[in-house]
Amino acid sequence: MNAEIIAVGTELLLGQILNTNAKFLSVELSKLGINVYYQTVVGDNGQRLKDALSLALKRADLLILTGGLGPTTDDLTKETVAKLLDLPLELHQESLTRIQEYFLRMHREMAPNNEKQAYVPKGCRVLPNEYGTAPGCIIEKENKVVIMLPGPPKEMEPMFKNYVYPYLRNKTNDVIYSKVLRVFGIGESALEQKIMDLIDSQTNPTVALYAKQGEVTIRITAKEKDETGAMKLIEPMENEIRRRLGTAVYGIDEESLEEVTCRLLMEKKLTIATAESCTGGLLAEKITRIPGISQCFNMGVITYSNEAKQKILGVSGETLNKYGAVSSQTVIEMARGIQKYSNADIGVAITGIAGPGGGTATKPVGLVYVGISTRKECWYNELHLSGNRERIRELTTMNALDMVRRYLQKLA
Repeated sequence: MNAEIIAVGTELLLGQILNTNAKFLSVELSKLGINVYYQTVVGDNGQRLKDALSLALKRADLLILTGGLGPTTDDLTKETVAKLLDLPLELHQESLTRIQEYFLRMHREMAPNNEKQAYVPKGCRVLPNEYGTAPGCIIEKENKVVIMLPGPPKEMEPMFKNYVYPYLRNKTNDVIYSKVLRVFGIGESALEQKIMDLIDSQTNPTVALYAKQGEVTIRITAKEKDETGAMKLIEPMENEIRRRLGTAVYGIDEESLEEVTCRLLMEKKLTIATAESCTGGLLAEKITRIPGISQCFNMGVITYSNEAKQKILGVSGETLNKYGAVSSQTVIEMARGIQKYSNADIGVAITGIAGPGGGTATKPVGLVYVGISTRKECWYNELHLSGNRERIRELTTMNALDMVRRYLQKLA
């Protein structure tokens, strides 16, 4: 079964409201093994909605519409669908009673136009709204299914889960299950080359790459009779991708670099401290987002000036004069200084030029050094990043977290 989701509302087109309904419905439909090939957003205009519906009926078996079921004149979803499918609207007394009772519970007077919401296409299956006034409905006609749901997520989501999901469950025998591998340290093009043969030969499961800021995600998707069967199909593909990419795969699904890195710190019972210049505390902020990290995070300092680097971290004036604040020599002394000052197992330091100004021919904007010091050794990475100030700061902190993660993964 192929589906199309149509979100109705001019406020969505204007960007005043985020279309979270489409995301929710796509996830739920995938659990049912229903393919979503198109998502459409259309404003509160009868002709444009009619055009969108006509096109959707040609390319999908199942249409799910959200929004436009309210009491006002610009709420046109129900009327447009009924007219297109040549179905008269008729009063559904049970829905009218529910609407009246809703206003009584709210201690509000029911406006006459709210009665409009109780009219539904003849022969449809009415879906009660337990959290608002607009009922939903399911229409079956000529091997097509059209489902109309209210726009507010607090009304739409429970209506879908309680009534639509069980209805669709009886019409499909498959589930679509996905697992996402998160990769850091390999660009999208280079990563694609490493697994191109797997992409070219994909059937079930399928493999798709998605580039995000600083990382790439690999989505492996399988279709099977149940989730257990789909997971079994995904497993060998996942294992082969992990074998090829090694430690570049840092997590799965919604895991972030800071979550994975902090979990390793907590598992290994190691402490960490940070000294930051151009990132201005962003690394410490990411680390301290994670619940329970207080057992591992000793301290974080922002040593922006050379004076602060010398007084707090013990960076020598000779190093700063000879090599400059943005240098491998300085970042190593910063990392060693914060590790010793805090008595942490790991010290992480960052210095660089985030821009937009401050760069030179030899030290351009985007040149950043990340240093790590443990109780036994020190090392650094030299980064050449591009983009605006915020992008450079974000990518720098991700690289710092990744350096710590890779070190922790090597420990016994």
